[in-house]
Amino acid sequence: MNAKVTTEGKRSDLFASELASSLRDDSLHLILLPTEKCNFRCTYCYEDFSIGRMDSAVVEGIKRLIDRRIDGLRSLTISWFGGEPLLALPVIEEISTHVSESAATKPDLEYSADMTTNAYLLDHSTADRLSRLGIREYQVSLDGPQSMHDQTRLQANGAGSFHRIWDNLLTIRDSDLSVSILIRVHITPANLSSMPDFLRDIRNTFLGDSRFSVLLKPVERLGGPGDGSMDVISHDSAPAILANLASIVSVERGGDSVHPMPEVCYASRPNSLMIRANGVVGKCTVTLTDPRNAVGSIRPDGTLEINNPLLRPWLRGWGSGDWSALSCPANGLPGNRTTLLDIGPTRLASDM
Repeated sequence: MNAKVTTEGKRSDLFASELASSLRDDSLHLILLPTEKCNFRCTYCYEDFSIGRMDSAVVEGIKRLIDRRIDGLRSLTISWFGGEPLLALPVIEEISTHVSESAATKPDLEYSADMTTNAYLLDHSTADRLSRLGIREYQVSLDGPQSMHDQTRLQANGAGSFHRIWDNLLTIRDSDLSVSILIRVHITPANLSSMPDFLRDIRNTFLGDSRFSVLLKPVERLGGPGDGSMDVISHDSAPAILANLASIVSVERGGDSVHPMPEVCYASRPNSLMIRANGVVGKCTVTLTDPRNAVGSIRPDGTLEINNPLLRPWLRGWGSGDWSALSCPANGLPGNRTTLLDIGPTRLASDM
């Protein structure tokens, strides 16, 4: 059998497997933004920080949504995002307490929770409290050694952030907390020369602990105000650069310390929804200001009002078999930057 046929067969099998997983009614993935404010002002950030802490009506709606769905679920995943989610710790604790207590009554339910955080507030006490509520997976970004990181991942007051983040990671490493930390290392032309030594430092400091792994990710222009002045690694040169850097951190545990990028984006999955701090339901955590990403809203009783004409384009890759649409449905999203009002009354109240 030639290589092309074998590759096509594997892709076909992967497509079928991913489609079955994405269409499961007994699986639900919620991405929750407890606040869209942030204590950082990263130079490449695309968010506008215009929405504050999630109000009580949205919190109540999420809790009721879980109540409505939990009897029919075998898998529930909550992903915390922001802004910086730890700025709204009480919201996280209220929802997570409700979910944990509900999940404890369902022995067949697989419940997991993760968080994307800048880790500035992720001290041992906070990580311990959240671990008890089921939040045990974290993604934390670093932009290279302190001299590079503190130029791009700035606090809102203009100060650097590296030292505090690194210390928090060390504290978790030295603890017995049952958590996992994915260190997302951002790659740019400016920090590329410092990356080999920095990745060796990460390898020697953290990767002897199986709770830690690394994701290597080139910084991209994602629509932020700094896009015009950003220097990024080209798509053509990125694979070779990443392969070379991955070889530095892969040796510690035979390769499993480097986290692979997923084949299918969460935004392509029908059973994955984002709920913003203001109750707007969307699909993508990047295109927050695009009205095409506002596919519905959540009510205080936990029902979802979903606008099907806005939802369908996010799922288009499953019908076409287009892997580019599955890997990033926001890229090439059809339609104009219209509003919900422009779509008209065609919508569906759903308990998805």
